[in-house]
Amino acid sequence: MEAIAAALAVILAAASAQAASGDWRQDARQADIARLRGLDGAWTAALAEARRGDARGLRRLGALADPEAALVRPHPAPGDYRCRTVKLGSGEGASGLPLVAYGWFKCKVALSPGGDLTLVKTTGSQRPMGHLYPDTARRLVYLGAVAWGEERSAVYGRDPERDQVGVFERIGAKRWRLVLPYPKQESTLDLVELTR
Repeated sequence: MEAIAAALAVILAAASAQAASGDWRQDARQADIARLRGLDGAWTAALAEARRGDARGLRRLGALADPEAALVRPHPAPGDYRCRTVKLGSGEGASGLPLVAYGWFKCKVALSPGGDLTLVKTTGSQRPMGHLYPDTARRLVYLGAVAWGEERSAVYGRDPERDQVGVFERIGAKRWRLVLPYPKQESTLDLVELTR
């Protein structure tokens, strides 16, 4: 248990070491700003592919897979969450499955010493970690990176292949989602669902 706590402390320290500016556009790479501008197109393409390949599975996702489901007050409270990743579409030029829903893992939302909200998936082989920036009444913008395997941390801006950009939205009383358009691997749209 102490080893897990120590590893989590290292991850959170790495995520907060690069303080967010307060405006995601100042911290984001131009390619990621363009990727976020393509969010509607990613939803359209991913949902079309998922409907063709697994319409029943898509319907079972409910609000998670509804582009219009975002509610006001998207800010999550700091603490521990259950989280899972759902991949929609197989990505550009790929021939993978149109819908893949993984099992539940653990995520943590924290407040950095500088006052930034951070999101870290603490278990699993692909672990997103990054900052949540204020944006609109219905969404936050996420800039982060993915750590793989046994790596302890990943920081946005160090490796374009690991960088992630997306929106964080509340879709229920104790339910949120991180929407990642055009991730670099495996899909057209990734949805990371968080529940308490």
